[in-house]
Amino acid sequence: MKQLSRKVTSNAHGQDSSYFLGWEEYEKNPYDEIKNLNGIIQMGLAENQALAEFMEEIRGNRVTFDPSKIVLAAGSTSANETLIFDRDLKWRTGAEIVPIHCSSSNGFQITESALQQAYQQAQKLDLKVKGVLVTNPSNPLGTMLTRRELNLLVDFITSKNIHLISDEIYSGTVFGFEQFVSVMDVLKDKNLENSEVSKRVHIVYSLSKDLGLPGFRVGAIYSNDEMVVSAATKMSSFGLVSSQTQYLLSALLSDKKFTSTYLDENQKRLKIRQKKLVSGLEAAGITCLKSNAGLFCWVDMRHLLDTNTFEAELELWKKIVYDVKLNISPGSSCHCTEPGWFRVCFANMSEDTLDLAMKRLKEYVESTDSRRVISKSSHDRIKSLRKRTVSNWVFRVSWTDRVPDER
Repeated sequence: MKQLSRKVTSNAHGQDSSYFLGWEEYEKNPYDEIKNLNGIIQMGLAENQALAEFMEEIRGNRVTFDPSKIVLAAGSTSANETLIFDRDLKWRTGAEIVPIHCSSSNGFQITESALQQAYQQAQKLDLKVKGVLVTNPSNPLGTMLTRRELNLLVDFITSKNIHLISDEIYSGTVFGFEQFVSVMDVLKDKNLENSEVSKRVHIVYSLSKDLGLPGFRVGAIYSNDEMVVSAATKMSSFGLVSSQTQYLLSALLSDKKFTSTYLDENQKRLKIRQKKLVSGLEAAGITCLKSNAGLFCWVDMRHLLDTNTFEAELELWKKIVYDVKLNISPGSSCHCTEPGWFRVCFANMSEDTLDLAMKRLKEYVESTDSRRVISKSSHDRIKSLRKRTVSNWVFRVSWTDRVPDER
């Protein structure tokens, strides 16, 4: 494909060796203890079948995933880097990231104008745009992309003839009455499942968030493009998932009763914990973006800034980290263009710890408000005193000027 690099299309990795040919032969004739006793037994790679079914379950079984199109990687970071792309992703790949700037005026939703502006900015920087990368549900917003946004993204990459990478690592954390909507749902709705467009839509997934297993370092790439799957398979040699880990997870994900119960219970607990954070923030006079997924909230602390600048945001962050002793993420680290937004996580601590965190934050806000009131009061008194002093001085001068006339 035109959009893929020479490195990807090269055969230097040895894809045609017996090592990989054995995998291909297994796919043609897989052993089955009931249906195919004479098939090839896979002893070179743990199957992706269990992971594919788990991904389907999270999406309400509305869409299907072909196990042969899944490539495992050592976590979602490794998976994203394999496909390319910010921060830990660009260091080795050299890819340049041009943020799609969204606004609080519409809840930070993606708009056509935001996409066009980012694309035009890339062109001004003389960058060749290869694709769009989104996280759904969003990190740091804690919200799902709407169908409107997903349709907009698919239409955009279609018109520009570029790729779309949807990082759906938080897909199993959606809580409340809403169901997670994947880009695969949109492709199905638009009858694009087996189209050329679908070959340019890729999904990144991991068990780090949905199952709370970041230490296992299990990520996956799903693509309808055989060349991308082949390239990712080559690259996966540098970030393999151990056979022991694959075997354990295969057994775990094959237990449908467990996965169903776990997802339901996890989502219920996330909803309760998120409400606890929101109520704690409100008690401190702080609001946040309405969220429905993820392990964090996008918190609005603009009113606590001394000035509407990123320098003031950094100063506030330092106070919260060093004085309040809460480690939160400033919006500037997430490419937010509006100073004063912070990502605050709520799922990685006990309820007692969360209560303590909210107590500390409330005390800080109250002390800050008190200092501001005192400061304003002092300022008003000084201003008033200056006014009275000036008035008296003017009165005395005027009175003195009049004395000679009266004489």
